[in-house]
Amino acid sequence: MNIIDIIVPDIGEYKNVLVIELAVKPGDVIKKEATLITLETDKAAMDIPSTHSGIVKSVHVSLNSKVSQGDKIISLELESSELESSDIPVEIKPEIKPEILKTNLTISSDIYAGPATRRVARELGVDLTKVMGTGRKNRIVSSDVFQFVKAIMTGQSGLPGVNSGSGLFVAPDLDIDFSKFGAVESKPLSRIKKLTAANLHRNWVKIPHVTQFEESDVTELELFRQENQAEAQKRNLKLTPLVFIIKAVVSALKAYPQFNASLSKNGEDLILKKYINVGVAVDTPNGLVVPVVKQADTKSLFDLASDLGILSQKAREGKLTGQDMQGGCFSISSLGGIGGTLFTPIINAPEVAILGISKTQIKPVWDDKTGSFVPRKCLPLSLSYDHRVIDGAEAARFIVHVAKQLQDIRKLLL
Repeated sequence: MNIIDIIVPDIGEYKNVLVIELAVKPGDVIKKEATLITLETDKAAMDIPSTHSGIVKSVHVSLNSKVSQGDKIISLELESSELESSDIPVEIKPEIKPEILKTNLTISSDIYAGPATRRVARELGVDLTKVMGTGRKNRIVSSDVFQFVKAIMTGQSGLPGVNSGSGLFVAPDLDIDFSKFGAVESKPLSRIKKLTAANLHRNWVKIPHVTQFEESDVTELELFRQENQAEAQKRNLKLTPLVFIIKAVVSALKAYPQFNASLSKNGEDLILKKYINVGVAVDTPNGLVVPVVKQADTKSLFDLASDLGILSQKAREGKLTGQDMQGGCFSISSLGGIGGTLFTPIINAPEVAILGISKTQIKPVWDDKTGSFVPRKCLPLSLSYDHRVIDGAEAARFIVHVAKQLQDIRKLLL
């Protein structure tokens, strides 16, 4: 009899990791790469596979126990074909779950799903009662939730992981063989883009969006910004236009607190926030993320520049934590460095509004003093708002307030 121990492989920096699912029991016949246990930390969930095929003789861990690298998982009687194999554990890379999609959805406790799956369902706004499990004993696993979202968004039905009567909006049938018309290439979406797609789709469908447009003369602001770049550089900072825009938004949120709010779960009350945290959309190689500048109303221009620099760097390196992306009150999406004139940003629920920034343009503006047109730098602004909470007049006042703050740099410093 050839019995070996399968141990917890290299799982990075994690120690004393919680076992949230036990997939095998003594007597089970398993194949190589079959999942033995599922582990979960605050930031990651990972399946630990078997390195060999054979019969499970004993299990050395239990549900809700904690394990670290090198701990025994099972003792396995090898199949004859495995006798020449070496007992080398494989490296498992945890699947990081960026916490950028927060909802107040309540998941029933009698659903057969682990904590990691329930968290994914909450983040994507998926009702687990609508999802069929494909795991052991029909357990719902995270892949079932992702399959459910994918199927809903592509209009599929009758697939594993999708119960009928979901009540969600579905897209028309897009099962088209595009290769009939020319050469094609299939490229999978990044994990962040998949999560973002589900979140934005839900927000667009469930929130009545209206977008108000405005532009601000930022000629004087740009002069002031350039004059202070040297001082910023001494502090290893970049004094970008976004720093001033955050300042202007903070002022507007103080003047119009209904924009610094969220609808309650019952949809009948408005939760007004006494703090101001501003989310800033950052474009990364893997997709869009929205880190949050905390307590933005208490910080100077240089403080904001420092926070933005740190968060942007972490976003590009894929090092943002859940804490970095939680607690936002209002979001800003800036495309000014790329181009465009105006656009309609999608609200980042549970927030009730978002400000879009486009590329500054030089335009002729009438000057009463000289009686002629003069070139001025004009910044396009796009404010999308939840019409259940905010009416058109309030939105117009808010965006005009932002524009005026940017137009007169002295007001920003008050």
